[in-house]
Amino acid sequence: MKLPLRRTCKEAAALMSQRLDRELPFADRLALRLHLIACKACPTFDRQVRLMDEAMGRWRAYADSGSRPLD
Repeated sequence: MKLPLRRTCKEAAALMSQRLDRELPFADRLALRLHLIACKACPTFDRQVRLMDEAMGRWRAYADSGSRPLD
């Protein structure tokens, strides 16, 4: 029997990715938070996902600004 708020690392990784595109339902947010508290590896992956998202946002802003690198 699977507990309603228990997620595997694979499921947690999918939720981390999904929350970049949309707000997760409360049950998924809670399950992800609980998983991140209990798991040793997933918080590192979460930080990496957030860092990549932030870097891509900065790159998009830079690309949209029309700035060109100095020669």
